[in-house]
Amino acid sequence: MLGWPCPLRALTGIPCPTCFLTRATVAALRGNLSESIQLHAFGPLVAVALIAWCYTAISQRRLIPRGIPAWPLAVGAVVLFAYWLIRLMFSYGLGFRGAPGFP
Repeated sequence: MLGWPCPLRALTGIPCPTCFLTRATVAALRGNLSESIQLHAFGPLVAVALIAWCYTAISQRRLIPRGIPAWPLAVGAVVLFAYWLIRLMFSYGLGFRGAPGFP
């Protein structure tokens, strides 16, 4: 496997809330939405957020754009945590592989 492995998964064997999110985002940016959603439901959302961030940063000529509210990040973190718990239940509690569980 290329890159750094997930520290939580390496220590406990349990994937973290963002496990497979990078691969899902890349798949969404390449236009493969079905693969993206199978890897992580947040993949397409993160891809759209990255495109919006880049557009805003370039138009404002700032690495960290001004005027972006903080509440979407807090709501996203809560929903991501809930999604992670559901994935854990499906993968480890019910034995599913693939969506909605972990690949």
